[in-house]
Amino acid sequence: MIYKRQGNQTVVFENPPVILSSYSVVGPKEGKGPLGKTFSKVLPDSLNGNKSWEVAESKMLEAAMQGALEQSRLKSDEIDYMLAGDLLNQIISSNFAARTMGLPFIGLYGACSTMALGMAVGSMLIDGGFARNVLVGVSSHHDTAERQYRSPTEQGNQRAMSAQWTVTGAGSLVLAQSGTGPRVTAATIGRVLDFGEKNVNNMGGAMAPAVADTILNHMNDLKRTPADYDLIVSGDLGQVGLMLAKEVLKRSGVETANQFNDCGVMIYDSGQDVHAGGSGCACSAVVFAGDIMQKLNSKQYKRVLLAGSGALHSPTSSLQGESVPGIGHAIVIEA
Repeated sequence: MIYKRQGNQTVVFENPPVILSSYSVVGPKEGKGPLGKTFSKVLPDSLNGNKSWEVAESKMLEAAMQGALEQSRLKSDEIDYMLAGDLLNQIISSNFAARTMGLPFIGLYGACSTMALGMAVGSMLIDGGFARNVLVGVSSHHDTAERQYRSPTEQGNQRAMSAQWTVTGAGSLVLAQSGTGPRVTAATIGRVLDFGEKNVNNMGGAMAPAVADTILNHMNDLKRTPADYDLIVSGDLGQVGLMLAKEVLKRSGVETANQFNDCGVMIYDSGQDVHAGGSGCACSAVVFAGDIMQKLNSKQYKRVLLAGSGALHSPTSSLQGESVPGIGHAIVIEA
């Protein structure tokens, strides 16, 4: 059997899976941002006709996954596994979407790194011969996240300048054994790192060391440099975390120049009052499913490194005074 592990943390796929299709659904705030025209569907409001924000989030995920499935031209019974995750307790958005989809379901939780994790696991299933086609999706919602992790929006609490705005949206894609489209060629599974940050309003700072560590290990494992990529993009470090990750990489001898950006920085503009930028599972998912996929399909990008970032805390751990552990998972996508 061929051993596909390379270096400390990276796997290189012998038969790289194809991204057949992608689909993104976002809320009105995201639709008004600089990437608004790249999303598949923009909702008129955060409830979208549903009785609660939580139901609205699950329905968004359903819509994104159905959209990706339809665009792939595959039938539902040709999908071997559905991989999905979100930010809510017991990943209820994904569980309820899976109830409707009726597919063999693997629930994943990597906080805001879940899209990159899902693409990595889905690619391993396909390259390992355990699946032909895999449907991957994630979701998040600003108001559901605020209600669970912070304070209900009705309280109108003052937000810290280092705080990020959870993206209301859902992103999905279909990975396939064969077909036409960009390919996932490698994945670097990250380690959980914790440098003692306890401020839940500074998730970018908490996640930055883990993302930088994953990028460094990826470069070392594959003997590459940032110049080998048209774009290195983190999931949702925001402005604070991106600055810190760049500094960590620079001090480690890796100069990223202009190649390193962040989905949380890209999705909103400075006039949208989001402070340090975007966050949430959907942040990297909708940016990748929209803008980045379009540039891969048009060959504007030939090789992209997507480094999903996740803050692995919970309301319970925060109330008990625990710090915020971080994780980063990276995947390589080539046109």
